[in-house]
Amino acid sequence: MFNVLTEMLSYTFIIRAIIVGGLVALCSSLLGVSLVLKRYSMIGDGLSHVAFGALTVAMALNLTPLYVSIPVVVISAFLLLKLSERSKLKSDSAIALISTVALAIGVISISLAKGVNTDVFSYMFGSILAMNSTDVVISIALSIVVLVLVILFYNKIFAVTFDENYAMATGTNSNLYNMIIAFLTAITIVIGMRIMGTMLISSLIIFPALTSMRVCKTFKSVMISSAIISVICLLLGIIISYVYAIPTGASIVMVNAIMFVIFFVVGKVLNKV
Repeated sequence: MFNVLTEMLSYTFIIRAIIVGGLVALCSSLLGVSLVLKRYSMIGDGLSHVAFGALTVAMALNLTPLYVSIPVVVISAFLLLKLSERSKLKSDSAIALISTVALAIGVISISLAKGVNTDVFSYMFGSILAMNSTDVVISIALSIVVLVLVILFYNKIFAVTFDENYAMATGTNSNLYNMIIAFLTAITIVIGMRIMGTMLISSLIIFPALTSMRVCKTFKSVMISSAIISVICLLLGIIISYVYAIPTGASIVMVNAIMFVIFFVVGKVLNKV
């Protein structure tokens, strides 16, 4: 095992994947707790489809995918929030509406650009080989912004997560903090789509939170546990991906799924004790 780790760490692209992936896993797990509790967890899936549509358009126009995806996904996150708050559309309906349109745009762009190339495939399903130095620098910078804002606004996020009406009654601008959560989620989706792929990135938001909730009972303990689980699953996923030569994103998702089953069983046992 030690020899495998030593061999892995001799490759620059794997070190990049571990650094960026660890930060993405940390950011997504912290945000995931709030999104799951607010029953808004599918926003990650919807925004990942938007990211797919944006990056395919960018590639068709020979633009840098990351620079195009970030503003498009952030705007879409705000739009989803406003559609859910101010229209008769439920949050899941709004997500389905925007995500299917984004997917359609992506498919049309691929068709007009003469089919699916390697770059599009790596964005769809993730590839640790696809990350360059620029991606790493941008991802680290954005991840630090996400982590700082989550820590800075922890109490407010806690308030709007559990009782938004009470938070508003006490003077908290719940709309502002909901927009911050949506903004941070959008950024996390964009920086994570390189390693996880747009089709699988939402799993990093959903799985760790749901896994932690099987055993932990307080908001703080769920957040801490979720962060630890997410990073461990990502590292194990990268190791398994390297050893067995399977896609990184899919490997990380399967490790998360196994971890969820383990915690589900442990939670059932603890409840009976």
